[in-house]
Amino acid sequence: MTQGSLLRQILEYENRHDPYPLYAELRKTPVLDDGDGAYVVSTYHEILSLLHDPRVSSDARNMTRAAGPDLQQQQQQEETALPPSFIRLDPPEHDRLRRMTNTSFGPPHEPRRIHEMRGELGGIVSDLIAGIGGTDRIDLVEEFSYPFPVTVICRLLGVPREDESRFHSWADTLAASLDPMPGEDATERDKITQKARTELGMYLAGLIEERRKNPQEDMLSELATLKGPDGSMTTMELLSTAALLLIAGHETTVNLITNGMLTLLRNPDVLGRLREDPGLSVPLVEELLRFEPPVQLVPNRTTLADIEIAGVTIPKGASLWLVVAAGNRDPLRFTDPDRFDPDREDIEHLGFGSGVHSCFGAPLARQEAQIALSELARRLVNPRLLEDPPEYRRNAVLRGPRHLPIACDDIRP
Repeated sequence: MTQGSLLRQILEYENRHDPYPLYAELRKTPVLDDGDGAYVVSTYHEILSLLHDPRVSSDARNMTRAAGPDLQQQQQQEETALPPSFIRLDPPEHDRLRRMTNTSFGPPHEPRRIHEMRGELGGIVSDLIAGIGGTDRIDLVEEFSYPFPVTVICRLLGVPREDESRFHSWADTLAASLDPMPGEDATERDKITQKARTELGMYLAGLIEERRKNPQEDMLSELATLKGPDGSMTTMELLSTAALLLIAGHETTVNLITNGMLTLLRNPDVLGRLREDPGLSVPLVEELLRFEPPVQLVPNRTTLADIEIAGVTIPKGASLWLVVAAGNRDPLRFTDPDRFDPDREDIEHLGFGSGVHSCFGAPLARQEAQIALSELARRLVNPRLLEDPPEYRRNAVLRGPRHLPIACDDIRP
């Protein structure tokens, strides 16, 4: 097997259900030049070093060399007329926008906002579980994992309850654009996706103007009226930030919860422990972020200078792919890395990245997953998989089941 063919196998859909043997093969060459211009890094310490290296850029405009295999349909796209969100920028502009957003979002500026949502999150989870239809076949993605995070983001931003269904529709369309299906008319899909982006942008622009005139107790109002040391966000910057929260915050959390439930159903002893002890959800979610991270690889970085790592020089302007899921199972960093173990004492995973671009929504995603998984464990009586492996999404970057058919004997109140 050549190095280039190994990378392409990782991107092939037929390997989506279990890419980990390929990641193990990939780690034998910690920094791999795939032959098409991409440098692929797969070992824990090398990935961590690059995530903290100021010579690594998140701004695609700095990429001057070939970008490697085509990931146009694999990456989380922001193909809009909006300026890049802060995750696509470098310091100091990244830092300015992230600081401004963080003053309203959560720690260290507003630690209460996420904490005080806990009761509301529990209510949304309870309503979704109560709304599950028959117990003989439940699609956990469609009936639970998918609607939960977008509802949370609506409440966080301050979207009126009567408009939440429109937000769900836009989220459905944007998510579908990340997972093109074989035989699908790409032109028609792009047309539908662009229409949804335009409608979402126009809706958010109207809501921002309304919140500037009549602020409420929500995140969008705070960002729209913010005046601080970094100034104020322009309407376009605020639109980019709101769209980022919707798209990035939704897709990753869907996968975290679905991967989590799949892993628990494959490990019934742990599921039983969680049912009896909801507090186990805290270390359990951290181990899930190591064992089955929702983001498998980060393919959109580039180098601002020649960087030597693991004996390989990555040239300036090269396409840099960081395979965080491979790093999370690096035996040089974790003991028995292919075993799911929520009692693992050292879970310093790469599931939320690290460095200046560490996941902005991590505090909320953690809380959502903890509440969701502990409540599913408590309320579903004798849950079991109906398909294993389930059907996976086609996306190699955001890996998770497209559907997760399960059954249970009953649903506890």
